[in-house]
Amino acid sequence: MLLAGCGGGSQPAGTAPASASGSTFAESGTLTVLAAASLTEAFTALEKQFEAAHPGVDVKLNYAGSSDLAQQIVNGAPADVFAAASAATMKTVTDAGMTAGPPTVFATNVLQIATAPGNPEGIASFADLAKPDLKVVVCAPQVPCGAAAEKIEKATGVALRPVSEEADVKSTLGKVTSGDADAGLVYVTDVSSAKGTVQGVDFPEADQATTDYPIAVLEEAPQAQLAQQFVDLVTGDEGQHALKTAGFGPGT
Repeated sequence: MLLAGCGGGSQPAGTAPASASGSTFAESGTLTVLAAASLTEAFTALEKQFEAAHPGVDVKLNYAGSSDLAQQIVNGAPADVFAAASAATMKTVTDAGMTAGPPTVFATNVLQIATAPGNPEGIASFADLAKPDLKVVVCAPQVPCGAAAEKIEKATGVALRPVSEEADVKSTLGKVTSGDADAGLVYVTDVSSAKGTVQGVDFPEADQATTDYPIAVLEEAPQAQLAQQFVDLVTGDEGQHALKTAGFGPGT
């Protein structure tokens, strides 16, 4: 996660500064964005948009579980932007005084049951996941998708006995696509991005654990101006369209 040298070309008199949608002067450098794994598809699309609007800028996206990313930031890992999959993991960073300003909630998400195509086990409800002969995988409890699953367990009184607890939502999904699990609790956006390799099963209790996604420029961002422009892209019309296309709900 080392950053390349940063710097911008000189700005001619009378020209406007760069914006999230374009640049009027030469820019260069690396913009490092730490993002929750569930944002992979949406942020990869936005990365291309941002780089097209800012020739010379290289956006480096680092995807992982939000709790791991928050700990990396607190431990001093250099980065410009943090996009988390929960307010709690973002709070770890804000409590350490490591954001340049208050985070903005830019999207929401809910859990969905992922099964093999055709749903061969006939899973129809959250309670079905507690069947003793079913191999279920979830995210680890410190990860936002795992915390959401635990919240639903408490609300419903249904106790799951997962065969594994994964480090992030993509790893959880991978257990289902590989056939190592009969079902996994992931986000609706992950089922959508799997493009038919899994089948999604909705359950009404998912609304009891809606996940908020906050984003913030980091206090020690080496590319602070570009970082703010990336946040503006995510929270603006283009970013919101990309997120909606990926299945996310609107921010608050």
